Amino acid sequence: MSTGLIASMSTELIQLIWLASPALPVGGFSYSEALESAIDHEHVHDEASCADWLADQLHLSQARGDMALMAQAIPAWQALNTERLQALSAWVHATRETHEMRLQTEQMGRSLLDWLRIQNKASAPALSLCSDLRPTYPMAMSLALSLAQAPLEQALQAYAFGWAENMTQAALKAVPLGQVSGQKILARLAHEIPGAVEYAIALNDDNRQAFCPMLAVLSARHETQYSRLFRS
Repeated sequence: MSTGLIASMSTELIQLIWLASPALPVGGFSYSEALESAIDHEHVHDEASCADWLADQLHLSQARGDMALMAQAIPAWQALNTERLQALSAWVHATRETHEMRLQTEQMGRSLLDWLRIQNKASAPALSLCSDLRPTYPMAMSLALSLAQAPLEQALQAYAFGWAENMTQAALKAVPLGQVSGQKILARLAHEIPGAVEYAIALNDDNRQAFCPMLAVLSARHETQYSRLFRS
């Protein structure tokens, strides 16, 4: 393998690790995506129930929805297909069923777009279009991942692991759980991520969906929950 190819692969890997890092300044640590509400209503109460809840969310919400959308948005950003990106962005906005869900995706989207401007890697037309679309996290992250020039499967695996790590950290604080339990949950999610990514890539506009009624109900209940650590 040539030195140039090794350097290229290393750069792709570093970019993906960076985007999956909890240190990415988008505020993801402040959201639990209704996990805190699930704990309050005793759907989640220990390591096993938490692992089951997050695995279900990975497959039923992330893989069928945002990850499936990102599988289409990443190549659309690389081609700067404006019409396609507008349609995908509209789908994201239409599928945020509660105030907290909209708050999270828009706040994290704006923060990631600001980070992309600071990094000075995205083109001016791409940054302008993302801003005009009223940035959401899936669309801004798709733009960021498109710049890594990594295989689509690896890009989505990086996104999914970043999501899993953030949710596991939320569980450690809110259930609460110890570090060993957190690592066991993260190990299970890491094992299931490749299958979720493969499923997401296979979906198209007709079978992509955002139908998780219990998640939406718990998100709405979280808005008036008496005691909260997280914004969602």
